[in-house]
Formats: sequence, C-alpha cells, structure tokens
Amino acid sequence: MEYFVQQLINGLTLGSIYGLIAIGYTMVYGIIGMINFAHGDIFMIGSFIALTMFLVLTSVLGFTFLPVVLLIVLIVAMLFTSAWGWTVERLAYRPLRGSFRLAPLITAIGMSILLQNFVRVTQGARVKPLPPQIQGGITLFEGNAETGAIVVQLSYMQLIIIVTTVVLMTIFSLIIAKTPLGRSQRACEQDRRMAALLGVNVDRTISLTFLMGAALAAVAGLMFLLLYGVIDFYIGFLAGIKAFTAAVLGGIGSLPGAMLGGLLIGLIEVFWSGYFTVEYKDVAAFSILAIVLIFLPSGLLGRPEVEKV
Repeated sequence: MEYFVQQLINGLTLGSIYGLIAIGYTMVYGIIGMINFAHGDIFMIGSFIALTMFLVLTSVLGFTFLPVVLLIVLIVAMLFTSAWGWTVERLAYRPLRGSFRLAPLITAIGMSILLQNFVRVTQGARVKPLPPQIQGGITLFEGNAETGAIVVQLSYMQLIIIVTTVVLMTIFSLIIAKTPLGRSQRACEQDRRMAALLGVNVDRTISLTFLMGAALAAVAGLMFLLLYGVIDFYIGFLAGIKAFTAAVLGGIGSLPGAMLGGLLIGLIEVFWSGYFTVEYKDVAAFSILAIVLIFLPSGLLGRPEVEKV
C-alpha cells in the first residue's frame, strides 16, 4: 500500500508537468486548428532560460535568499519564453495561416528542429546539472523498518509542483471563461472569420494565445529543472511528444482535458515503471491512447468536431 501511494504521488507530479505543457498544445489547436510541434522545444528553452538566470543571480550577483531568487527566475523565464513563443508564431506560423493545412504542420516540425539545434550550438550538447535547491518533505506514512515497509513522503518540490499546477489551471480557466480575451479566444475557436467581422482582433488573440502557452511551458520548464536537476537540448522533444499525447488523450481543444490527459500519462508511466518494466513505459502510455481513441475518438473530454458546410 505504501509503495502504491508513493507511486501515485510521483505520477501526479510528473503528470502535472505534462499537463502544463499540454495546455499550450490544446489552446493553439482550439483556435487555429494547428498542432504546434515546436511547443515542446519552447518548454526546453524555458528550462535553459531558468537555469541561466538562476546561475546569474546566485553565482554572479550573489543572491542567496532562495524564494526571491526562484520568483525572479520564474518571472524572467516566463517573459523571455513568451517572447520566443510570440516570435515563432509571428515569423513562422502567421504567414502560412491561410495556406493549405499541411504547410503549418511541416513548418512546426522545422521550427522544432531549428530550436533544438540552436540550443545545442549555443549551450552545448552535454547535460546541464543543477544541484537540488528545495529539499525535505512531509512524511505521510512511515512503515516498520523490520518488515521492510517503505516511507511514503511528499517532498516539498512535489507539493510546489502540484499546488502551482492547480493554481495556474484555475487562473487560466477563469481567464478563458470570464475575461474579454477569453471571449475572443472562444469566438476565434468557433469561427475566426465571423469573429473578425464582429470586431475581434484575430491576429492579436492568436499571438496572445501563443504567449500564454509559452508562459505555461516556462513554468513547466522551471519545475522540471528543479525536480530532476538536469536538462539538455533534447528534453523538449520527449516532453513535447508526451504532452501532445496527453492533449489528444484528454480531448484536444479542452483545457481540463489537457490537464486530465497529462495526469493520466504521468500516472501510467510511473505505475508501469514501478510494477512492470521501465523500458516499456512509453509503449504502455501510447497503447492506452490508442485504446481510448478507438472508443472515444474525441478523447476523454473533447467535443466531436462539427464540419461547417
């Protein structure tokens, strides 16, 4: 029982990171119907920006108070990563918005390769380590050492990730449901041409959507860096594929679906690694995706797409 609870905590933590990245996929697809395969690499860039800023603050400027350092790192990472997201949308995607549907997809794959190799050339191919910054945790269960029972612990880092994900999910859901920007996004999702005729600035709405997705990816990048303590130029590809899978599993176009899909992918990976074999954890995740899509083609929380005629 203790092992199950510990794996559940680990799965929720990993799934929260996937969910934050998946929201970027699902928001972009919901508005312009495009899969932004470069979004995983935006997450990777967010991690590198966070690491660089952390080293500048601690090693160069001599800041030692960790909460203030992490807050500054988070703000800077969100700003610079959002700028990257806006630049990618403005230069690579907007000129192709009216072309045939395959062109933006090919461009997105090209941007993913470009961003990967840009970071590889500028930062090097070796992994970049960061010593653990947030240690300790809350002991939930403490088994008897004589019987070999394990200690179930919720680390402070895991708690921060889960709480941050819940807070951000709530904030973004309120933004989409209650604010003028959210109404513009929902209008563009239904019919961009009609939304433009009614006075919605479609280009600005799409750009802000990319900014929001990139900001969430930056948060996920910082959390990933603090949790695992090591990053490289390739983490964006792997995390991006998992997050895209989570978005499809939950129902692409649905924010709650993206978060649910991320949690499920994280739980599947962790439980499969813990109870079976780690080599086939990705096979298990993609197999579950295939099974769900066979019976629920729109995903768990997605709505069937209605073709306008």
